Amino acid sequence: MKNLIILAFFALFAFACSSSEGEKAGSEPTAEAPKVDGEKIYKTYCVTCHGIYGDMGASGAFNLKTSVLPVEERINVITNGRKAMTPFKDLLTPEKIKAVAEYTLTLKQ
Repeated sequence: MKNLIILAFFALFAFACSSSEGEKAGSEPTAEAPKVDGEKIYKTYCVTCHGIYGDMGASGAFNLKTSVLPVEERINVITNGRKAMTPFKDLLTPEKIKAVAEYTLTLKQ
């Protein structure tokens, strides 16, 4: 019984350490990194104050439907916060912040 458990352990270890079917050992992955979903991140972190359509205004949140800020300034606001808005620089990566900023442009009227 002990030998069977040891054999099973080594079999699982070898399986876990082996390359996947589509990859060759030592090769670089060829697939691009998945695209960051700004809408999903917005719905996770921003909808509470800005609302699903960007115009809720809870806790003094700015109406994103009427905002004229360019994407660079939106990135700055999301990164560093503004007035009552919390900064997200410690919570989201720069790529995610940019994706959210770009998504908020789609909320404009």
